[in-house]
Amino acid sequence: MAAQSATAAIQTQADPQPAPDLAALKTRQQAAWSSGNYAIVGSTLQIVGEELCEALDLKAGSKVLDVAAGNGMATLAAARRWCDVISTDYVPALLERGQARATAEGMQVQFREADAENLPFDDASFDTVLSTFGVMFTPNQDRAAAELLRVCKPKGQIGLANWTPEGFIGQVFKTLGKYLPPPAGAKSPALWGTRARLTEMFDAEARSIKAESRLFKFRYRSAEHFLDVFKTYYGPVLKAFAALDPAKQEELHNDLNALIVRMNRSGDSTMVVPSEYLEVVITKR
Repeated sequence: MAAQSATAAIQTQADPQPAPDLAALKTRQQAAWSSGNYAIVGSTLQIVGEELCEALDLKAGSKVLDVAAGNGMATLAAARRWCDVISTDYVPALLERGQARATAEGMQVQFREADAENLPFDDASFDTVLSTFGVMFTPNQDRAAAELLRVCKPKGQIGLANWTPEGFIGQVFKTLGKYLPPPAGAKSPALWGTRARLTEMFDAEARSIKAESRLFKFRYRSAEHFLDVFKTYYGPVLKAFAALDPAKQEELHNDLNALIVRMNRSGDSTMVVPSEYLEVVITKR
């Protein structure tokens, strides 16, 4: 009997996890990012797009694709450097907000609805492919990485900004996962913020992969102000709270507040929380 139990335990440990339903996961994610108004948060991250374009040393006239562009932080940064930019996302409302920003600044940018895992562009179409806190959330990570490589020209560049697992936003998502665990077998978006995973996805077709740790500082009036904004406008947090009963909502709120208090560096009643991300420049073979 003991031997049978041991054998069963070994078999259970050896059984692979069931493959996640990536199509269903994508549908849920799209609904999450379509809720609220990510543009409210995205606009505060503009400096990340500017610094990524500088890291890439973008040249005027370059053909640039921004993938999972949100409301266009990297799109506008590239357009300010006189690049020919196509901005894509699978949430039409975010593209509309990006278009409004470009129009307000008098920039000529093409906005197009597109899925990061199935980009509607020919092979080797762009000198530079960008994504800031966007493509990292695709359910099929390998497929998305392959698409970035496919549409990038030989010797072209792929520029990414990805939250790390250890950083503040990585810890926010880890906290959300305690209350709403991801589907079994689904890869964490924060893996895009690790050098090991970037090597797995890109090394075979890359001449070089440079990944530098950077900090973006979330500056809000207070921890409560941050939570109010994210619960109202940031789709994943909004959806997480909506899925919980009042008691669990209060627990999640308290956990997130404790995380902010622990990482806050303001020295006063305001919130200044550094959040680590990887600034990535990949040069294609």
